[in-house]
Amino acid sequence: MTPSAREKILVLGEDSADLSNLVQSLELQFQVEVPRNFESGVQSLQTENFQAILVSGPQEALLKTFLEVDGLLDQLPDGLALLDSDLKILWSNERLLQLTSNTESLDGQNFYQVFGTPEILGPDYSPFNTALGQGVCARSQLRIGEKTYYEVQACPVLRSTETAPQLLLVVIRDVSTEVLHKQKLDAVYHAGVDLGDLSPQEVLEMTVQDRIDLLKSKILHYTEDLLEFETVEIRLVDKKTKTLESLLSVGMEEDAERRLLFAQPDGYGVTGFVASTGKSYLCEDTENDPLYLPGAPGAHSSLTVPLILHDEIIGTFNVESPQKGAFDETDLQFLELFSREVAIALNTLELLVAEKVTTVTESTERILKEVVGPVDGILNDAAWILERYIGHEPSVAERLQHILKHTREIKQMIQRVGESIAPQTTYNPMSYREEHPSLRGKRVLVVDSDSSVRGAAHELLGRYGCEVETAHHGDEALLMVRSFHYDVVIADIRLPDMTGYECFEKLLEIHPHLAVILMTGFGYDPSHSIVKARQRGLKSVLYKPFRLDQLLAELENAVSPPAKVNE
Repeated sequence: MTPSAREKILVLGEDSADLSNLVQSLELQFQVEVPRNFESGVQSLQTENFQAILVSGPQEALLKTFLEVDGLLDQLPDGLALLDSDLKILWSNERLLQLTSNTESLDGQNFYQVFGTPEILGPDYSPFNTALGQGVCARSQLRIGEKTYYEVQACPVLRSTETAPQLLLVVIRDVSTEVLHKQKLDAVYHAGVDLGDLSPQEVLEMTVQDRIDLLKSKILHYTEDLLEFETVEIRLVDKKTKTLESLLSVGMEEDAERRLLFAQPDGYGVTGFVASTGKSYLCEDTENDPLYLPGAPGAHSSLTVPLILHDEIIGTFNVESPQKGAFDETDLQFLELFSREVAIALNTLELLVAEKVTTVTESTERILKEVVGPVDGILNDAAWILERYIGHEPSVAERLQHILKHTREIKQMIQRVGESIAPQTTYNPMSYREEHPSLRGKRVLVVDSDSSVRGAAHELLGRYGCEVETAHHGDEALLMVRSFHYDVVIADIRLPDMTGYECFEKLLEIHPHLAVILMTGFGYDPSHSIVKARQRGLKSVLYKPFRLDQLLAELENAVSPPAKVNE
């Protein structure tokens, strides 16, 4: 088919004699338009209809022309470059100038040199050679300085007449944010491993306070160097009182450190809110935030996250900055991640200390268990001898009193040594006595022929600070009560030598106001001791096997002073 003379052809190319000759030959049959530049050609394509577009010139020039189409590639967020086989830049977009901090054209310069000879991190350590030699796209990562990372992808540009490429189209993307983010995540993980690196042997060799101080120093190190926060405050929730006790404070006002805070949503600032709700709080402007309470000097923004362990809020982690809006969601994410590791490390330390405490407590109780029987035997025998020497041999009686005093001190000294070795923690078994302070120091006499009952009385009541002594039968109990002072007597109703009622009656004859509790197994009372004793004023009865809380409740009622009646 012969083309119409009115058909239009758009001719693109660099101005040259060859282009002029081509245009002259085409004008014999077509209407030819040669724009003054590529942009004009694009405009013509938008307003006119062309039957064909003819591009003329060297391949490198043509590629450069296409890459510069209407300046669109300068708007891309990634850097672009066209390289020859010697890695010299033939063309680059505006973004590459920005990435390399250059203001003048990069044409003719070596690609690596414009980046200041960066470190090649892989995975392909020679991506340009791979692309040129194998004719495939290759990828690598470059590092410039400490915190700048670029991902480079090189793809070959193949000529139709050649099997080996001579040109590379390179895409350069700034991946610093992604790389640093991943590095920080990895660093937080390793920080958690370091924080939790607490061996039982270390805990045994160091005091608890020394170990806590070491953990605090590690937390501070990672807070400052890894998270790059200079001001930090960590508070822990007291489970009983809900107060927020300071564990670590750096850069805070002295008044802020001493401030009494509770885990409540209102009235106790951001820290109280976070500790009560378990929600992180980002304060962008302290001057206009109603929850914020002054903390660090000149602070204008703060970030507070909860310390959470097994869905339980155990404390708060707070950082502050003198700049408004200094923290963003990324800071929030990293502080939350780090706080999880801190919570786990604190729990690990607490458990290891608790293990040490438990070992000490078990050893103390084991020693006491072996000692209390012989000690009670000495007290029983001494009471029997003392009763017979009173009024006859004063010096012997005095010596016996000294023996009794020192014998009682044996148990007290063992208990005190155990308390001094075992640090006070939330897991400390010796903290039982703090739950029932009214029992601490109360002297209790337990009368029962069953050795297991006497042993259990020492073990259970001793935990709560009671000074427990025991008797095997009624006469022994009466001797003890005549010789020594007791706050409470707990007696079984079935004694080898008398009934519970008889024992109760004789005890009151010795001390009319002595508190007495009778025990019976499964409510069995063939002699009706409990009924008779109730008629004489007995107030407390325990039914074996009794629960510990019932025993403690009856004891507390027995040692508590009677309520005053309003006149």
